[in-house]
Amino acid sequence: MGMQSIIQEKAKNHFNPQHLSILNESHLHSGPSSESHFKLTIVSSEFVGLEAVKRHQRVYRLLSEELAGSLHALSLHLYSPEEWIDRSSTSPDSPDCRGGSR
Repeated sequence: MGMQSIIQEKAKNHFNPQHLSILNESHLHSGPSSESHFKLTIVSSEFVGLEAVKRHQRVYRLLSEELAGSLHALSLHLYSPEEWIDRSSTSPDSPDCRGGSR
């Protein structure tokens, strides 16, 4: 199973999201891996009442094994259902790569 599928399955099973989007952005970065950089958007009631740091910590714990391996970077966009509606159901674009040869 590829990294994108692993992340998707774990997030789906753990957060029971109303919206889940995972975008492989590895092609925008230098390096040999084709599955190393991802943009992950999760909308879940699990995030209600949690500050951004706590939300991120929960995702990092969930994906700790992958982050210790070939997963290099995650752009996290984590929202409660109400926040997602307030954002017009969109997450921001990822910034351009600033490292390596790109």
